[in-house]
This record gives sequence, C-alpha cells and structure tokens, in this order.
Amino acid sequence: MPVLRSIRERFRAEQPLDGVKVAACLHVTAETANLMQALTAGGAEVALCSANPLTTQDEVAAALVDLGVPVLARRGEDVESYARHVHALADWQPDITLDDGADLLILVHERGQAVKGGAEETTTGTLRLRRLEAEGRLACPVVAVNESRTERTFNDRYGTGQSALDGILRATNILLAGRTLVLFGYGATGKGIAQRARGAGATVIVCEVDPLRALEARMDAFEVMPALDAAERGDLFVTVTGSRSVLRREHLERMRDGAVLANAGHFDVEIDLDDLRELAGGRVRQVLPLVEEYDLGDRRVHLLASGRVVNLAAGEGHPAAVMDMSFANLALAVEHLTVDGEQLEKRVLPVPKEIDEEIARLKLESLGVGIDSLTPEQQEYLSSWAIGLRS
Repeated sequence: MPVLRSIRERFRAEQPLDGVKVAACLHVTAETANLMQALTAGGAEVALCSANPLTTQDEVAAALVDLGVPVLARRGEDVESYARHVHALADWQPDITLDDGADLLILVHERGQAVKGGAEETTTGTLRLRRLEAEGRLACPVVAVNESRTERTFNDRYGTGQSALDGILRATNILLAGRTLVLFGYGATGKGIAQRARGAGATVIVCEVDPLRALEARMDAFEVMPALDAAERGDLFVTVTGSRSVLRREHLERMRDGAVLANAGHFDVEIDLDDLRELAGGRVRQVLPLVEEYDLGDRRVHLLASGRVVNLAAGEGHPAAVMDMSFANLALAVEHLTVDGEQLEKRVLPVPKEIDEEIARLKLESLGVGIDSLTPEQQEYLSSWAIGLRS
C-alpha cells in the first residue's frame, strides 16, 4: 500500500493528528490495520470495531491489539455483539468517526454527543447521513469519501468489479462463460462487475431505475430490461444498488432452477430474505460452506453468503492496491477534519479536490508514471473567457 505508506511517513514527521481520538467502524482486515497504523503514526488515538461480522480477520484484530490498538470485533459475531461494540466506541467519546455504513456516527448523533466530524466510505452510509442533513439534524461536517474520484474509480469500478466476481467464484466454482448474469444497478460498481463478467464470457443483462444509467448501459452494449423480464433469463443475479428488496417474491417466482443469488451492495437487505424463506417454507439446506439451497417446490435457488456482501463474506475483498486509495482518502479526511474542521459547514461534504489529486499523484509516483503539467500560457488560456477568439 505505497500511497498510504507515503502518508504515514509524512504523518510521523509532522504529527498533524496529535491527541485526536478517532473511532472507526470498518471492516477489520489487514488493509484496515495499515490505516490504523497511519493514523497512530500521525499522533492519533484510535479504536476499531467491525462493520460486518463476516469480514473480520481475527488474526488481524489480535495483531492490532498487540500493537496497542483497541479492537472490538470477532468473525461471525451476532447482531447483539455488533451493537454492543458500536456503543462501546461511542462511549469512548471520539473526536472523529470513520464509518462503513454510518452506524457509528448516527449513534453518536442519537446520543447528542459532540464530535469534530466524520468520514463515510459507502454509498449507503452517505445516503443515510444526507437524510439526517435534510432533517436538519446533522451536527458536524462529514466527508463523503465514497464520492471522491479516486475512491469511485478504484474502489467501486476496479475493486468491487473484480472482488465481487472473485467472491462468487470462490463460493460456487461456477463457470461464468456461457451464463447469463443479471445485474441490478449500473453505477460505478455495476459498471465494473458488468465489464469483468463480459470479459469472462458471460452475457450481461442490466436492470436499472435511473434512465441515464440505463441508457449508458445500453450504449455500452449490454442488454437492458425490467427486472421481471430478466428474472426468467438469468443464471446468476447480482445486486449492487444500496437499496432494499431489489430481488423479491415476484422475481424469485420466475427464476430458473439452479439460479444463484449474490449481493455486492452493502447491507443484507437487497435480496428480500423474508420472501425467500417464505417461498421455501423451511426447505433450506447448506450445500457448500457459503451456499444455501432454497427449495421452492419445482425449482431450487442458491443464496450466497446469507445475502451479505459477497466480495467480503466469500472472498478477501478488494486487493490491497485498491484499499490503498480508499484508506488514503480516509487518512487525509481525518487530517482535513482535524485541521479545518471548525471552518467546515455541518453537512455532507465532498473530498477536497486537492486531496483527490494528491492521492492520484502519489499513486502515479508509486507506479513510476510521470505526467505533463500545464504551461503558464495554457493555465491563462483555460482560465480566460476569451476562448479561441483570435483574429
């Protein structure tokens, strides 16, 4: 993770986070451990809990504890344990929160605790916080890390695009070539999954509610159709919308025998599990460690990772090269909130352009890639209203 390493080295020299308490509700992985070390190198006190019980790497949690970082996480923990851990982080009275879904920062707001700010890494969490802002209840600035250009490009398109299919293949060992993959959602993540599935030989059908994204998918040469029509044609269904009940009873009733269902969004609500269980009537069996077979009478469908995000629950998540960019955004967002927090508006804010460009510059540097810069004349020309008007 060379970008984060460069930031850690600067943090160690400058100590911009001296004395700041940072509480993080993130996936407890080796990549997250590097983020925790970068923050502590900058002088911060950090504490960590898991944003998903199926993604925690217990050996990483233990290693962080050995390094003096409090970690409240255990792979496979139940909902009550998760809630208890999030409450414990809030009890710690952090100055800044880092979230993967906004649970920690929303709890802090519900308690009326004062914080300098927060940073959110997911689309789902950002939507929740924007709702809080619209209600006039957001009490601190929040940096929407998920919406930075470096995050969208690397995390969503390249990271989830690859790791979602990796998780599906690890769980099932199915052959993608010759199969029909029905994709729900054609945002940055959906684009990545669609591109890689097509590269593996699958036919891809896109289902969308946004007319512009649907048009873009069609212009990218994918089939686009309503979900009910696609339900009859798909072999593999992948949800990546951030919404709930995207796949529900009326779709399940039309699916072929042997259909595979996977969620690559965030929470385990995109596939309506209540509808699936009701249709199966208790006829459920585990056929592989992360594959449940639901007998619907005349057909069987297979659910991966209990409907949780498949790239993390069934795979190893994003490659470190991707998380390098994501966590560089989080590290610099913490610095931004620490240094400039008092001047920032109490709303959901974009990642400053300077941060985005610094991360991209560091990434190019790590790859040994150089680029050009504008000449003074070009800068003047581009900032002038007299564009191209020459006698």
